[in-house]
Amino acid sequence: MYTSQKSCRHLKVDELLASPDCCDCFDNQMQRLLNTGIFLLGNPYQKAWFKCYSSFSNMMRAVCVDVPGGPENLLLRHIPRPQPKNGEVLIKVHATALNRADLLQRRGLYPPPPGESDIIGLEVAGTVESLGPAVKGGWKPDDRVMALLCGGGYAEYVAVPEEVLMPVPPKLTLCQAAAIPETWLTAFQLLVFIAQMKEGEVVLIHAGASGVGTAAVQLVRLFGAVPIVTAGSQEKLKLAEELGAAAGFNYKEKSFAQGVHDFTGGKGANVILDCIGGGNWEQNVSCLAMDGRWVLYGVMGGKTVQGDLLGRLLSKRGHLLSSLLRSRSLQYKSELVTAFSHRVLPYFSDKATSLRPVIDSMFSLEDVARAHQHMEANKNMGKIIVNVIPPNEQMQ
Repeated sequence: MYTSQKSCRHLKVDELLASPDCCDCFDNQMQRLLNTGIFLLGNPYQKAWFKCYSSFSNMMRAVCVDVPGGPENLLLRHIPRPQPKNGEVLIKVHATALNRADLLQRRGLYPPPPGESDIIGLEVAGTVESLGPAVKGGWKPDDRVMALLCGGGYAEYVAVPEEVLMPVPPKLTLCQAAAIPETWLTAFQLLVFIAQMKEGEVVLIHAGASGVGTAAVQLVRLFGAVPIVTAGSQEKLKLAEELGAAAGFNYKEKSFAQGVHDFTGGKGANVILDCIGGGNWEQNVSCLAMDGRWVLYGVMGGKTVQGDLLGRLLSKRGHLLSSLLRSRSLQYKSELVTAFSHRVLPYFSDKATSLRPVIDSMFSLEDVARAHQHMEANKNMGKIIVNVIPPNEQMQ
């Protein structure tokens, strides 16, 4: 993690207030002033002191990107804390989690929707700090919450519409809860809203050990369908099978299409969840069942297609569907969160059949660049968590 190198060691209080570039050591300077024990009524610097303290209390740490590029371009800075607007809740962020979209945004390839925060981060868990006007949901300070975001997660505070807020299940820590909103809502949306998966159907899930993959395997089982997966190592396939996958295929070793045909007796998969795209199209069409639904939600394997895609898809009466979540309307997200809260959230319990977010690793906010490097190396199985507050200090 990199911070501004400009020194403010010798600046006075009023100079600190006028020097936003010095925010990185603002808190150190404040501590030095506190340690002097000078706080006398009538002191000529009293007004400056109160102004200084008030200004600092309205700041927060956040990860910023000035120039698109690699993980080294992630900068930790002090910036103004957001204020909740009508219908919004201010969350004190305890933890956030990485998504592939974060890497694309850092590179300048996936900007936030117009009017949304340009800070990276699509999901958080934390506690309610304060409420904006006209909040109706009965939230109160210190409630444990998690939220789906359009951006702003890599920060100490974020303001969110109450429609995308969910209570943290009692048996989960805030670190675990941070792994739920974007990932599980994406999987739920793809399976239920888009593919309209039915009981007993076979669902092929690419990247079965990823965040969305591990969530999708569990949801398919929960709703009475049959999950099968692809992954690039035996270790990842084993994880998916432990979560409930009926079969797994290592795409680096053999054709996954043949594996699907063997498993289904030649019938194929009724639903395919595909985050790979172009590189898999021929095998996807080959193993798609008649009248099957191929749901595209990423293009990690390329955007272009060479060959007779349409003709082969037509011969199977196949449906090619696609979906993104970040750009959806607030109304859509509200309906998604409500449906997920009713149908899925109660199953995050301590029972043997309960759902669980799969966490690969945890990093501090200061080490967010290393977290990005870890994901780019494709080493993770499950979610990568970034703790804004150290786990031992989080409200459990």
